[in-house]
Amino acid sequence: MKKETARNFRKTRVGVVIGDKMNKTVVVRVDRQFKHPVYGKTIRSSKKYKVHDESNQCKAGSVVRIMETRPLSKEKRWRVVEVLSTGEE
Repeated sequence: MKKETARNFRKTRVGVVIGDKMNKTVVVRVDRQFKHPVYGKTIRSSKKYKVHDESNQCKAGSVVRIMETRPLSKEKRWRVVEVLSTGEE
């Protein structure tokens, strides 16, 4: 049986590009909803990731799928896998 590689188990997220001012880097906001463990109220939470965009194709407002990768800089640990929809300009 072939040994499974770690590449098959990388985390992926879907988020919205909120900043594209840097070269080959975009800032992506990933939103999630969950129920509060005690009170049961639905809570919305978001987190920002710095993401590597090799071809500078993402614009503000684009919806993208990102994947975890090796550290590329001090804060970049994610890269763009695909652009799901383009930003409205």
